[in-house]
Amino acid sequence: MPLCLGEMGAVFILLILNLFLINCENNNIPTTLEGPFKPVTIPLDKSFRGHAIDLPETDRRVQRIVKGFEPEQISITLSSTYDSVWISWITGEFQTGENIKPMNHKTVGSVVHYGKLRKPLLHKVTGQSLVYSQLYPFEGLKNYTSGIIHHVCLTGLEPHTLYYYRCGDPSMAAMSDIYSFKTMPVSSRKNYPRRIAVVGDLGLTYNSTSTIDHLSRNKPDLILMVGDLCYANLYLTNGTGSDCYSCSFPDTPIHETYQPRWDYWGRFMQPLISKVPIMMVQGNHEIEEQAENRTFASYTSRFAFPNKESGSSSTFYYSFNAGGVHFIVLGGYVAYNKSDDQFNWLEKDLASVNREVTPWLVATWHPPWYTTYTAHYREAECMKVAMEELLYKYKVDIVFNGHVHAYERSNRVYNYTLDPCGPVYISIGDGGNREKMSIKHADDPGYCPEPSTTPDQFMGGFCAYNFTSGPAAGKFCWDRQPEYSAYRETSFGHGILEVKNETHALWTWHRNQDMYNKAGDQIYIVREPERCPVEKKVNELGGIDKFKNVTLSLAGLINNEFGLI
Repeated sequence: MPLCLGEMGAVFILLILNLFLINCENNNIPTTLEGPFKPVTIPLDKSFRGHAIDLPETDRRVQRIVKGFEPEQISITLSSTYDSVWISWITGEFQTGENIKPMNHKTVGSVVHYGKLRKPLLHKVTGQSLVYSQLYPFEGLKNYTSGIIHHVCLTGLEPHTLYYYRCGDPSMAAMSDIYSFKTMPVSSRKNYPRRIAVVGDLGLTYNSTSTIDHLSRNKPDLILMVGDLCYANLYLTNGTGSDCYSCSFPDTPIHETYQPRWDYWGRFMQPLISKVPIMMVQGNHEIEEQAENRTFASYTSRFAFPNKESGSSSTFYYSFNAGGVHFIVLGGYVAYNKSDDQFNWLEKDLASVNREVTPWLVATWHPPWYTTYTAHYREAECMKVAMEELLYKYKVDIVFNGHVHAYERSNRVYNYTLDPCGPVYISIGDGGNREKMSIKHADDPGYCPEPSTTPDQFMGGFCAYNFTSGPAAGKFCWDRQPEYSAYRETSFGHGILEVKNETHALWTWHRNQDMYNKAGDQIYIVREPERCPVEKKVNELGGIDKFKNVTLSLAGLINNEFGLI
């Protein structure tokens, strides 16, 4: 039904008032509308302690404190929509040694009691369980088999609602304490989680504990973990660790891991992720080769993934909604070319997104396409060549990556060229792990890597050739900070994304050495759907949508004339 003149005026006034209030509250925060920005590099803080030390197994935060088959390492994962979540936990103790026998996962039940009241918990649901092993076909290496891992899906939940739950096996009197979580708001252009935390390359060091402490104080509704969790593969199977595996252990017949570090990580994270949903992205430190060329066993076993709910055949790539944000998780370490399943799934998922329901489109994977640090420079170029055009076509708004142990935010960019309709790329692999921090830049004199050394060793392929146009034409690296790089700094930290409405999202990067509420980098990322339209389906067009586009254009005009935001 067409809107009358009075309704149109009221809607327009509310829109302008909303923009005015944002401006009054945040009049010193830049927006991407003011970009592209002149590249900024923050010099390394001389007081910054970049050498991270792992928590020892004697630290109380990583020790097993439950008895018998009581649940531990409890975590929550979202399903693809607001009305269901996954609860995961582990019962029983892991085993290590040369001759170990996996536990029978059928001996312990997978049960969750839950409800909107703390007592009584009126609903009950059962799930599935498994045990995984990490096996090495070489004499002297210690094998590992996990405790029993449980995954239970709660369905039929109400949006933006607090639920209480406990998990375990009631027949064995082995139930957890009561925990709580809040579901995501229903997907619409008016509803968003209040705060989404983004962290990558976390590890389990004293710096990691600082990151999680800062992150927790910011009270997120959702956590996006962009790969490289516990760094168990920096250890030999006997528990001997190093900051650089290949440097310290160059002659091992296979890249070993010390799997108990996964259990330590799960225990450390439980106080947070038993109440705040966490969504996982595969990283290179989760590859973990073992017998029969098996990889990613721990990663795919310990966590639940909404891949089936989102039409994906793989836990490495999936999608989910969090209010009016559609998240796409991609796998940087699984085939991604145009003939591969991941690419075909991505194309279908992007085509299915209704931007009137989920205006914001956020993608994430581990290895960055746009990093200017020497470490991992143009390492994922083949993935970029295969997929970048598709993401640009569907106007992805923001991309989150990890892998590089520093922070960097780009201007809007496409194919190495400044583009007002390209995504903002944010690399946030600065969570605090024990590997070396990334300090040198590819544009620093003498630090441009040899092209043949840049491809990812696991995925292979070579796609990173010299630039053919622009200021770096004929070169493999720029001779100054590239124009697409807006801000870069080496430090430990995390980020918070606050989506305010269908066009404005506040991004804040927090450094560990600052107070938790202080911003190291902050910007409003602004969508411009009228300037960068996505091709709409016929049934999405209508009078109210046409009017919305008119009001957005008018708001943009007023902003340009009067500087409201």
